[in-house]
Amino acid sequence: MSTVPLYPVHVRGALEPRLSRWLWLVKWLLAIPHVIVLAFLWIAFFVVTVIAWFAILITGRYPRALFDFNVGVLRWTWRVAFYSYGALGTDRYPPFGLAPAADYPASFDVEYPARLSRGLALVKWWLLALPHYLVIALFVGGGTWGWRSGPWAFAWGAGLIGLLVLFAAVVLLFADRYPRSIFDFVLGMNRWVLRVAAYAALLTDAYPPFRLDMGGDEPHTAAAERPAAPAALPALEPTIGEPPAPPVSSAAVATSGWTGGRIVLVVLGSIAALVGAVMLLGGIAAIVVDQTQRDADGFLMSPTTTFSTAGYAVVSETVDVSVDGPDWVADHVVGTIKITSDAARPVFVGITREDDAESYLGSVRRAVVTDLGPGPEYDERTGRAPATRPAVQTFWAASSTGAGERALTWNLESGHWVVVLMNADGSRGVDADMAIGAELDWLLWAAIGVTIAGAIVLALGALGIATGYRRASRAVD
Repeated sequence: MSTVPLYPVHVRGALEPRLSRWLWLVKWLLAIPHVIVLAFLWIAFFVVTVIAWFAILITGRYPRALFDFNVGVLRWTWRVAFYSYGALGTDRYPPFGLAPAADYPASFDVEYPARLSRGLALVKWWLLALPHYLVIALFVGGGTWGWRSGPWAFAWGAGLIGLLVLFAAVVLLFADRYPRSIFDFVLGMNRWVLRVAAYAALLTDAYPPFRLDMGGDEPHTAAAERPAAPAALPALEPTIGEPPAPPVSSAAVATSGWTGGRIVLVVLGSIAALVGAVMLLGGIAAIVVDQTQRDADGFLMSPTTTFSTAGYAVVSETVDVSVDGPDWVADHVVGTIKITSDAARPVFVGITREDDAESYLGSVRRAVVTDLGPGPEYDERTGRAPATRPAVQTFWAASSTGAGERALTWNLESGHWVVVLMNADGSRGVDADMAIGAELDWLLWAAIGVTIAGAIVLALGALGIATGYRRASRAVD
């Protein structure tokens, strides 16, 4: 009885019978050239996947040259992982290239689908693949942000693949052998990860199976025993017209169309497209902010935030201002600073140097703002009531006193500055809504310039990708 591959993503790896005891200790260094190249290729992989997503939504097809490119990136990645710390299955240095290497012990291939579901393209890469993401997170590990004795810190956790490969490496070092059972398990986990990667990258509509197909070779099953596709998945897009042609292995079509020059063209185009898109979106966002967040006096204001304390004062963290060069730099780049307040009872808002504020409030019960957000966070300082009302002091660079809506303006000066909020009579229990802003007259023109430049860079990136794609397509055809 003839047999067919169980799943259209094929991951294979052949364990070399004799591996160097010590070479794995330096493979991280030997793999650096590949890692650098792959870093750029994965940028292109992301951009190409986005382009393919739109193509699938419009045509129901994955452009063949783009398909071969992304399969090639995954193939290259698997070869490097198999050589290095994804498996340590060979000492043969991986070749540079997207095309299949018949004589290399690690191979990766995806059957080219004649048609893909438009409906699945909308949900499979995030919603349908979510259960698999939870599983493969255990295999590959990952990083998390956490609170560690004060500051937020990044922590990295190794996955099962890394731990088992480390165990195998230690055995190899001392016993001169790679445990076959560990290799089979590692290959099974890598196969699962790469199947999910191909599915999330829209390369196939076949849902990855929830199982470990262990061993270096792909599992096979009789054609009559091939499991039917889940009924719910094709329902997102009914079949219309003739049934699609059977899938074709990507290795069956020449991938030599992706020469080094064309790969570089697509990579550079992808980087330019990403940079251009960020510039374009950032410029548009700046224009929207400039046109919607200015007050009646033309100041670009922050959102209003409520500051309150049971003590006698709310004090900002120190702001270091350094105005180098002529005065027009501060006058025209930032312009005048404006602070607004809105309180039911008379409050005092003042700007002063850090030393003067410390002399006046050093022994006063106060709240120092440590985090500005929707709900400000404070460092509460103990103390007594102030000796005098704040307005009596003469060291304020700018100040405002009163109830209701009030505003003060201040021209930037070099120094270490703080903003102080108190009740006008110096009593405890301070509460006021405040916002800060600046003139920033140049922002609109700068945003327009960034938007135009971003559109140009994006267009050049798209041209580079399109040129590389057309040349690769003609070479394959």
